[in-house]
Amino acid sequence: MLLETQETMPQMPIFSSMLGSSCSGQVQPDMGERCCDPVYQDGNLISGSLEVLIERLVPTMDYYPDRTYIFTFLLSSRVFIHPHELLAKVGQICIKQKQQLETGTEAEKAKLKSFAAKIIQLLKEWTETFPYDFQDEKSMKELKEIAHRITQCDEENGTVKKIISQMTQNLLVALSARSQYQEIREKFRQPVADKGTILKNKPQSTQKDILSVCCDPLVLAQQLTHIELERVSNIYPEDLMQIVSHMDSLDNHKCRGDVTKTYNLEAYDNWFNCLSMLVATEICRVVKKKQRTRMVEFFIDVARECFNIGNFNSMMAIISGMNLSPVARLKKTWSKVKTAKFDVLEHHMDPSSNFCNYRTALQGAAQRSQTANSNREKIVIPVFNLFIKDIYFLHKIHTNRLPNGQINFKKFWEISRQIHDFMTWKQVECPFEKDKKIQSYLLTAPIYSEEALFIASFESEGPENHMEKDSWKTLRTTLLNRA
Repeated sequence: MLLETQETMPQMPIFSSMLGSSCSGQVQPDMGERCCDPVYQDGNLISGSLEVLIERLVPTMDYYPDRTYIFTFLLSSRVFIHPHELLAKVGQICIKQKQQLETGTEAEKAKLKSFAAKIIQLLKEWTETFPYDFQDEKSMKELKEIAHRITQCDEENGTVKKIISQMTQNLLVALSARSQYQEIREKFRQPVADKGTILKNKPQSTQKDILSVCCDPLVLAQQLTHIELERVSNIYPEDLMQIVSHMDSLDNHKCRGDVTKTYNLEAYDNWFNCLSMLVATEICRVVKKKQRTRMVEFFIDVARECFNIGNFNSMMAIISGMNLSPVARLKKTWSKVKTAKFDVLEHHMDPSSNFCNYRTALQGAAQRSQTANSNREKIVIPVFNLFIKDIYFLHKIHTNRLPNGQINFKKFWEISRQIHDFMTWKQVECPFEKDKKIQSYLLTAPIYSEEALFIASFESEGPENHMEKDSWKTLRTTLLNRA
């Protein structure tokens, strides 16, 4: 069961409400209590104690974990244990296995080298997939200790040492790049409410608008897709797992205070809202009805092109912008719009039956992506708010632990599958050439506040009923008092 909502309007950032909530008050059983044998289904481990799950992560002479298990466990483990504590436990298991192989015979030395290679491979996958697990000194210390022990397994030719050195260097580069992105991340664009829209002081017809920058719906849809893919490229699996880990607790249900802040999620969520408000601004600030009609039809065509590309997030943002009250109330404008295309788009984004139509379209795009020969056909950009809510409610309706105290790993298999799909989609290289002029406009053009949108809307088409007249009067009075 996922969230069913009747809203298609752009939302205020959902992460503060989801991630800032207090930790669950449900008492979890102690890890060592009531642990039964692990349970498997179709060869997959679906429940077990934390200790069993960790042991399954660590390679042995005759075993190396499946990559999907490595990803799923490392992703979900942060709900139950800090990364540096997990590294310490992995190190302890490595020590035991290493001691068992240190008999001095040539055959055992070969086995020791083979074991060391497997441990290095695990660490390599860990540092490449979840580099931010190593952001603190404790984790780096544990990593270095494990590396030091493994290096001793092959001191003769130093191959292991070289590989570990390269792995550590790559990790530091990844951490540095991510840190720089957080430092220079764009400041959230704030809506403007200037008095240029007040009392018939409409913008001049010569003022720059989106059509003066780009009049081709396909080109604009491609540039929006470029921006989307740049945004999602800075979202990592552990960012998405914050939705779960922020709501859970460690150490007798004390909330985690060291979790990564969700800058990337909030920035991407803010982009959706800005695009919706930009669409509404571009429509409401147009002086003449004929030009407004053209602007509405232009954005309908852009949304349609986004759908065809597989860029559902921009498509939903555009539709949401046109469904905002200041735009939706422009009946004289809409009466001139050829709405057949818009009706089709709204059908795809119909919120009934948990956005069934959208999910069908998303599934089709995902299947197309799997068999695609070109990056153009591989593009899948889901509606991010819905994707986040799916993970959130999947977490809410399934417990982390079963009544016998075991971890409900089946739940995390499903969460991991959805996040893995998203990670696959975000790695697609954008096939469209970047147009800096168009992107600059999309990212920096002024957007009106909700108040300014209503003022511009009422100036375009006057209030039609008592409620609108009262709203218009209140807005005029408010702005005049600010003067």
